Amino acid sequence: MKPIRMALTKGRLEDKTIEMLERLGYDCTSVREKGRKLIMPIGDGSIEIVLAKAADVVTYVETGVCDMGVVGKDTIMEKGGTFYEIADLGFGKCRFALAALKGADVYRGYKTRTIASKYMNVAKAFFESKNMDINLVKIEGSLELAPVLGLADAIVDIVETGTTLRENGLEVKENICDISARLIVNIASMKLRKNEIEKLIEKIEQDVKSRE
Repeated sequence: MKPIRMALTKGRLEDKTIEMLERLGYDCTSVREKGRKLIMPIGDGSIEIVLAKAADVVTYVETGVCDMGVVGKDTIMEKGGTFYEIADLGFGKCRFALAALKGADVYRGYKTRTIASKYMNVAKAFFESKNMDINLVKIEGSLELAPVLGLADAIVDIVETGTTLRENGLEVKENICDISARLIVNIASMKLRKNEIEKLIEKIEQDVKSRE
């Protein structure tokens, strides 16, 4: 039988997921020593790891070329998609926040605010929930620059410690939502490989509980 193919977000989530799989008893030496390889088996070969960028993990799982994946909730919120979101894995924790220059009031008055973000859908949904009209500007690099340079009144971004914001004269005005790594599963795979996938999900959920 072909291996269960699991897509992992490259970087920190990859490292944390591999640590989790090792706790479950899988030999992940092939990933630890991957070199430039992007696809490799782990354990007895019953699972195959695919390393990809976050947005691509969602695409691979949604289309079914991968059976399951690990990706941040931020990517799920921004990109959307059709798949099962099975579990909060409890690592990769941070939050979406609205931030602006210290002392700035983002809500007062009738002026249409300009908001900079990499996460256009998240920012749009947040302000729609407040019935606020805004101008959205997409920035790919350091969002903190936008308010400092006068390009935007505020930013919607991922915040971990808030140190970068403070060092650039910004502060969190409102927390939007918490983010962490999530386990997602292809809808067809969940039906066609139900027993295999459910066994793996059960092991993962037990690991999450043991870390709570």
